Amino acid sequence: MSERENILGRIREALQVKAPLPGSHGDAAEHMSAEPPVAHAREWLPSVGKTSEEQFDLFAKNCADLKADFQLLASRDDLKAALVKIRDAEKWQHVASHDGELSNFACQALSLPTLLTDKGYDVQAMEKCDAGITECDALIAQTGGVAVTSRSAGGRALSVLPPHHVVVARREQLVADLPAAFAFLQQKYTPDFPSMISFITGPSRTGDIERILVLGAHGPKKLTILCV
Repeated sequence: MSERENILGRIREALQVKAPLPGSHGDAAEHMSAEPPVAHAREWLPSVGKTSEEQFDLFAKNCADLKADFQLLASRDDLKAALVKIRDAEKWQHVASHDGELSNFACQALSLPTLLTDKGYDVQAMEKCDAGITECDALIAQTGGVAVTSRSAGGRALSVLPPHHVVVARREQLVADLPAAFAFLQQKYTPDFPSMISFITGPSRTGDIERILVLGAHGPKKLTILCV
């Protein structure tokens, strides 16, 4: 028997054994008949800390690992100052955004021509914008990710086309982990879910060629998260 036949034989044998559901391993298995697997997700997911301070520290660490810039700000004056600093450093001329209480504040602070996505827009004009300013649904401490939907972030393209994605968020939007994020989205949108739900973890990246990390290959090269 050839090595190829040995490998295929082992695959066939393995496919005859059912894989356990996530969360059904060990002591949790006895509870699976009464509760769905997600009820035990936290048993095998990384710890996130119990206090908001610990979770913000974890979120900041994960953002740094993902090459995203996270700033926890004390006031809206600090938010305005942070936006102006980025605008001047990168010499922004045009930005894109959407209607929202916090995103509107950000655009007013920037005092730049702004393309709004709420009532239709020119895709080519958006591609020429220096940054996309969006709100979000949640910040996830466990992953350093940002949960956005087509409703919370001004559509599908705003967080993808401009080279710099800037998320403006509120402190109370931080959730501990992915189960909490999914539960929040379900509670917020059931039964009418948005057409797009996405978890953004750092700027766009690829390492397909010789394991060399390239940022901005399929979307924004920079991700900045400003939380107030």
